[in-house]
Amino acid sequence: MKKLTAVCASALLLLSLNVFADPHLDQAIEHATAAVEHGKAGHASVLVQHARPALEHAMAASVTAKGLSRTKVEAAMADLEEAIKHGKLDHADVATTYVEAALEDLQAANKK
Repeated sequence: MKKLTAVCASALLLLSLNVFADPHLDQAIEHATAAVEHGKAGHASVLVQHARPALEHAMAASVTAKGLSRTKVEAAMADLEEAIKHGKLDHADVATTYVEAALEDLQAANKK
């Protein structure tokens, strides 16, 4: 009986750890959203200013993410890197496309 109780308590603890939202994901989403807004306005340099912290927060979130969430965060990181690269080249339209893809992945990772 004690063994069953210990197993159940451990399972509940592990499940409860996934319930709490990652604040880094929230920050990454916030910055990615701002990057999309500026990218649509044609402001490539400002897009980069928001894509960088979005990437940093996504990197921090990837440390604790697991399973599908981790896969989505890693995909978002790759898209954010591309967005930064194109934003530096003043390709606001291409950079915006990458940030939009990253934002979708970050939102999917944040849904649990």
